[in-house]
Amino acid sequence: MRSVFSPLAAALAFLLFVGAVSADSPYQFFTWNVTYGTIYPLGVPQMGILINGQFPGPDINSVTNDNLIIDVINSLDEPFLISWNGVQQRRNSYEDGVFGTTCPIPPGQNFTYILQVKDQIGSFFYFPSLAMHKASGGFGGIRIFSRPLIPVPFDDPAGDYTVLIGDWYKANHTALKAVLDGGNMLRSPMGSSSMAVPVALPSTFNKTYRLRISNVGLVNSLNFRIQGHTMVLVEVEGTHTLQTTYSSLDVHVGQSYSVLVTADQPALDYTIVVNSRFTSPVLASTGILRYSNSAGAAPGPLPGGPTVQVDWSLNQARSIRTNLTASGPRPNPQGSYHYGLINTTRTIRLANSAGLVNGKQRYAVNSVSFVAPDTPMKVADYFKINGVFRVGSIQDYPTGGDIYLDTSVMGADYRTFIEIVFENSENIIQSWHLDGYSFFVVGMDGGQWSPASRNGYNLRDAVSGLPELMDSHLHSTG
Repeated sequence: MRSVFSPLAAALAFLLFVGAVSADSPYQFFTWNVTYGTIYPLGVPQMGILINGQFPGPDINSVTNDNLIIDVINSLDEPFLISWNGVQQRRNSYEDGVFGTTCPIPPGQNFTYILQVKDQIGSFFYFPSLAMHKASGGFGGIRIFSRPLIPVPFDDPAGDYTVLIGDWYKANHTALKAVLDGGNMLRSPMGSSSMAVPVALPSTFNKTYRLRISNVGLVNSLNFRIQGHTMVLVEVEGTHTLQTTYSSLDVHVGQSYSVLVTADQPALDYTIVVNSRFTSPVLASTGILRYSNSAGAAPGPLPGGPTVQVDWSLNQARSIRTNLTASGPRPNPQGSYHYGLINTTRTIRLANSAGLVNGKQRYAVNSVSFVAPDTPMKVADYFKINGVFRVGSIQDYPTGGDIYLDTSVMGADYRTFIEIVFENSENIIQSWHLDGYSFFVVGMDGGQWSPASRNGYNLRDAVSGLPELMDSHLHSTG
């Protein structure tokens, strides 16, 4: 069974779909045909990117250690890549699906991704990583279930749903790419009211359901809540968490949360609300949690939620902790890995900035604005082609200088344990994504980072793999 929900509100796409769980198997084979097609995320037709005719794309249901063989056929008129957000790439980044480590799939050609979800569990998603394709679709959920004999710290739910939320533009990816290529900034997502009819998320009284919520959008952090219901957070991107109850959750770009929701209210239709965070105006979208034998819409106002309060979001992020006694992908407790006792051998400070270079809007890290080389870096590295990139072309700390263009490459030693400090002095919320890596977010705070900030690190039960949230004048440490 599979369902898609399109929004009633102007500028948020809120997509719910259900996929059947695959049988436990060491190998799974997929053939995906990527095409253009008409979609209606805002209730009006626009060009989208489909996988096997589906928007969103099909769920990948796997079990710890499964091998996934995914043959992707690019039937678009431009190169295409898929990145597997959260799937760890162990000692081989070539399957990662981002430009620079993976060659794009040319139009009319195919590429077979060979992935193994080695020692992983949890909720993730895949998305296209080139040419603003993500703004037109091509994304879908990834579920990695525990092996049968590995204990899970909650009972099997009555249903398991992938919930993809994200901001949305009426313009397609080619128009958005042209804006950026022209050296301009994207405006906030805008749209008109939708004519689409929402498809309900079905539920039965006194049953508990698992929702795997992922923010697949481009820009905005989003708050998720359900009228008359609370949510118990149980997993964040492969880590079982302490089971804390929330009335609403902030989900930042790239994040995935698993929550349990119990249908313990009278048999009615309850509104699911998603709104943008830290924006003006506030964008909103709604869906429905529909009980079987529903008598109609639940009375009362829609549940309110946070809008621009940054501290609220930070405090919630700090409250999310690892369940140290629960098993992860293996039977041993998650807390048996004492990351806080490992000495770090290097500190890297990464500061984001924005400015004009040659009259065009550019974005930079440590003053370097990345320029993609003509030769893919992995190819240049493998064949030892000189002049394509230079290791050390970006420094380990902010320089404070003007933005300049370069193919920035930072070197690192295999198996080293590194402290990374993300610094945001911009007056915007900034999300970071470390592709292919697992890491622990041990601290986040306002002001300037200093070595004394380490005194406040969580060295016991930080969540592994939680993307960082940073506000104006905030530093965050991974």
